Amino acid sequence: MKFEIVGAIANPQVIASGIGVRIRSYLRKAYGAGGWRKTNGIATIRLSSGALRFVELHWHEAHGIGKRDVKIRRYVSEP
Repeated sequence: MKFEIVGAIANPQVIASGIGVRIRSYLRKAYGAGGWRKTNGIATIRLSSGALRFVELHWHEAHGIGKRDVKIRRYVSEP
């Protein structure tokens, strides 16, 4: 499912870091070495159908590499 993040991600929180990130070896092979963290936050997105939804997102990030593998965890409500 393709989507576009509209606006800023609110209330970002680190869920796991360091050895707590389960797919650390995949992230290192795919994007490079870094201090990987799994993070979540709330944002408004635009779906490929054009609908706007308020969702909880999960992603992995590392300093100097940025956000990778952004996924919709759950739909919170309609904006």
